Amino acid sequence: MKVGLISDTHSFWDDSIPRYFKECNEIWHAGDVGDTGEIIAKLNQIAPTLVVYGNIDTPEFQREYPEDLFIEREGAKIFMTHIGGKPPSYNPRVRKLIHSENPNVFICGHSHILRAMPDPKHGNLLYLNPGAAGNQGFHKIRTMMRFEINKGKVEKLEVIELGKRG
Repeated sequence: MKVGLISDTHSFWDDSIPRYFKECNEIWHAGDVGDTGEIIAKLNQIAPTLVVYGNIDTPEFQREYPEDLFIEREGAKIFMTHIGGKPPSYNPRVRKLIHSENPNVFICGHSHILRAMPDPKHGNLLYLNPGAAGNQGFHKIRTMMRFEINKGKVEKLEVIELGKRG
């Protein structure tokens, strides 16, 4: 299964996104989509898109999409939320959910800091944050990720640089 992972678009659409995600089976957006549904509609034209809301998303958007998403794909248990912290300093709410749900992969956004790293302290958990694909924030380069899930493992993880924040 091929997955495109994006976060923190903040209502900004980069026309190169379809080129990178065109062969993905699903796209996952880790929050801070922005004030319109246009981003999600465009992502859904590429592949079915799963979304969690972020702290800048409107109350209407937050009623439509969950804060936390727990899914299983190809034998991997995935937990995605927008604000999570990072290993080993997850926020208390997320730490509790990691312990109770025992995912293989934890995904969050919010920090605008691209990061992929193992967290062996939490049962060989893989931590993924795709950085930010939008123009708002302090990041210098807009980023997202693409990977495959096979037999419970994330493989062929790629970082995609979309260019400088403008």
